[in-house]
Amino acid sequence: MAQSTEGVRAIALAAKAAATKLATTTTDERNGALAAMARALRARSADIVSANAQDMERERAGGMKESLLDRLMLDEARIEAMAAALEDLVGLPDPIGIVQQQHTLYNGIELKRVSVPLGVVAMVYEARPNVTADAAGICIKTGNAVVLRGGSAAIHSNNVISDVLLEAAVASGMPEGCIAAIKTTDRSATDELMSLRGIVDVLIPRGGAGLINRCVEKSKVPVIETGTGNCHVYVEATADFDSARAILINSKCRRPGVCNTAETLLVDAAVAEDFLSLAMADLAERGVAMYADAAALAIAQAQGIAGVEEATEKDWETEYLAMEIAVRCVAGVEEAVAHINTYGTKHSEAIVTADESAAAAFCAAVDAAAVYVNASTAFTDGGQFGLGAEIGISTQKLHARGPFALEALTSYKYVLRGSGQVRS
Repeated sequence: MAQSTEGVRAIALAAKAAATKLATTTTDERNGALAAMARALRARSADIVSANAQDMERERAGGMKESLLDRLMLDEARIEAMAAALEDLVGLPDPIGIVQQQHTLYNGIELKRVSVPLGVVAMVYEARPNVTADAAGICIKTGNAVVLRGGSAAIHSNNVISDVLLEAAVASGMPEGCIAAIKTTDRSATDELMSLRGIVDVLIPRGGAGLINRCVEKSKVPVIETGTGNCHVYVEATADFDSARAILINSKCRRPGVCNTAETLLVDAAVAEDFLSLAMADLAERGVAMYADAAALAIAQAQGIAGVEEATEKDWETEYLAMEIAVRCVAGVEEAVAHINTYGTKHSEAIVTADESAAAAFCAAVDAAAVYVNASTAFTDGGQFGLGAEIGISTQKLHARGPFALEALTSYKYVLRGSGQVRS
């Protein structure tokens, strides 16, 4: 799987040429390619599952966590979901060519601001092969070429999926190079990709903190920072216990290996004894290991709840991506917000409360891309937000924030039409 840095540059240059051609394609042409890509995934599902089995076998033998193996695994149902996501994109409005502003200047020149593709989008991501299809589909829909740099854990899966998608897209009239995969596991290929300012227009990292920080710190290409998910559920003093327990379990246990999973439970000290005696038992019953502050630990010990250890400072800042959670008692909304804004990653935060003033204070003060009142953090997802397949969840504040898809992969240009005007 050797692929030189010169090869990475050549791939990016081919993508740049493809992007120029993609910018002139019609909505129907791009939608036709998406439909063909969906059909191709279904037709080649056995090949994709076989390639994925190689990745799964290697990573299981290497000791990968079960929660992360779940993110890596593909079966017929997940491939069908990938294909369906591409078909969902067909039904979404075309974000390209939209006239955002239009007026006539003082000199009679007609000015329009029109949405256009970004150009070449590079995706650097880890062990989630479905991202290969999502990113390729979103980029084709928006008239962007995409360069895919998946992680070594999913190398066989990603390579087959990208080949299948490119073949279908080109057969449908899209330009060669519009979907390109870097097929080496050599980290120097990522470094080369990040250096290609002027060829690659934007880089989107999707994965753990190490990957994201590396891209933000080293990339010469502009980065849309997708964040890790150190998310919190805060149970305020007026919360309904049954609702809070259900929200907590869904936020933590639904899919512990994804970034919208709750990693810390904060509980108002006024109700901590009553609530935690129930909630910590719920978590223990489901096999969740807990790391608790002194107050929460004392409650667990008094109730005989197993699987609870004393928390350290590191626990408040850890994205476990596993059946583990930190637990802390706080003295009201202000302290909960202070904890979240200190340790959170600006991803998804939830308050469970019956007090509207507490909800309003929480929503106003918490610095996060998604803030929930009486709902699970598990809803932070492009599909759940009605955006179609997402390309990532941004935790930064410029250009895109939260789940982002089509609109975030566009820019705009000013088009001015005159009748011979010259400036004095």
